[in-house]
Amino acid sequence: MRLGLQKKLFVTAVALGFAMVVPATSFAGDTIKFGVAGAQSGDLAAYGLPTVKAAELVVKQYNAKGGINGKKIELLIEDDVCKPEVATNTATKLVTDGVDVVLGHICSGATKAALPIYKEAGVVVMSPSATDTALTFSGDYPNFFRTIAHNDAQAIKIVEFATDTIGAKKIAVVHDKGDYGKGLADIVKKLIEKSGKAEVVLYEGVTTGAVDYTAIVQKIKRKGADAVIFGGYHPEASKIVSMMKKKRMDTTFISDDGVQGDSFIKVAGKNAEGVYASGPNDNSKNPLDAVARNELKKVYNEDPGEFYENAYSATLALLNAIEKAGSTDMAAVVKALQTENVDTPVGSIHFDEKGDAVGVGFAMYQVKDGQYVEVK
Repeated sequence: MRLGLQKKLFVTAVALGFAMVVPATSFAGDTIKFGVAGAQSGDLAAYGLPTVKAAELVVKQYNAKGGINGKKIELLIEDDVCKPEVATNTATKLVTDGVDVVLGHICSGATKAALPIYKEAGVVVMSPSATDTALTFSGDYPNFFRTIAHNDAQAIKIVEFATDTIGAKKIAVVHDKGDYGKGLADIVKKLIEKSGKAEVVLYEGVTTGAVDYTAIVQKIKRKGADAVIFGGYHPEASKIVSMMKKKRMDTTFISDDGVQGDSFIKVAGKNAEGVYASGPNDNSKNPLDAVARNELKKVYNEDPGEFYENAYSATLALLNAIEKAGSTDMAAVVKALQTENVDTPVGSIHFDEKGDAVGVGFAMYQVKDGQYVEVK
C-alpha cells in the first residue's frame, strides 16, 4: 500500500471509525498541514516555545512566496507538556486533523511515545532536540529525523571533557530516570568504565519534580566524587546544583543539552556559575544563523531560546524536502531528506539512512558571568 494512501486511511479510520479507500494524490488537501508538537506549557515550556516561533517564521516566509506548488502551509500546533502519556493524544489529534509532516516532539520520552502513531499514519517527523540514541539507531522509525546529534555523540563529548580536560577521577553519574536523562547516563557510565581513566563512584536516579534533593547530594559528598555528570533537564539540575552550593561542595557539575540554556541559569541564579554542559555546536559564524536570530528579534523582540536554531533548521529541511519531492508522501519526503542538501542555521545538511543530520554535533559550555560560553 502506498504510504500516502495509508495515511489517509488511518485518518479516516480514526475520525469516522471505518476505512474508506480514496485516491492518493501528491497533495490531498487545500493546504499543506505542518504540525508542531512539544512542550508549550509546564516546567519544560522553554524547550518547546522557541520551536513554535521558529516554525511560524519559516512558514510565513514560504507562504509569502506562494507556498509550495501553489499550496499554502497551515500550522497545526499542539502541546504535549513533554509527557509521553500526553504525547500519544497529541499525535493522534494531529493525525486525525490530517497533518502532513510534524516538527517535534521536543523531549525524547514524548517523541518515543508518539512515533508509532505517526509511523502507522505515514507521517514524517523531525525533532530539533530529542537525542535518545535508540530513536534512530533502533531502526524502528524510518519516518523519524532530527537536527541534533544523538546521545552517543553527546556522551562521548561529556566523558572526554570530564576525564581528559578537567581530570576527574571519581565521578557520580546521576539521572532523572527518563528516556533522555537515563539513556544518556547509561552511555556515560559505560564510557567511563571502558576508558579506565576514572571510577564511577555513584550511579543513581532521582525523582523528577521533587522539592528536596538533599539525599542525593549527601551521597555524592560521601562518595568523594570530584565531578557529577547529570542526565536530565534544568528543573532538577538547578535544585541539585543549588543544594551542592549550600553544602559548600566544590564538586564540578557537568550536564547535557537539557541544561545548557538560559532557563537553567534563570532558575539556578548565582548557583549556576561554573556549571558545565554540552550543547549543540555554536553556529554564530553561519550567516543563516544570524538571519534566523535577527528575524526572531524583529518579529518577537526575543533572543533565541533553547533549540531555536535546530527547530528553524528542521522546518527548512522538512519544507525543502516536500518541495523537492513534490509530495507529502512519506517515501518521497524521506528520499528527499536523505539526498537533498539544504542550507540551514546549523549548516548545509542532509540526513543519513538512520535519520540523523550529517555534520551536526556537540560542544562544551560553561556558565560565566551569568551566561553560557563555549569552552575552547
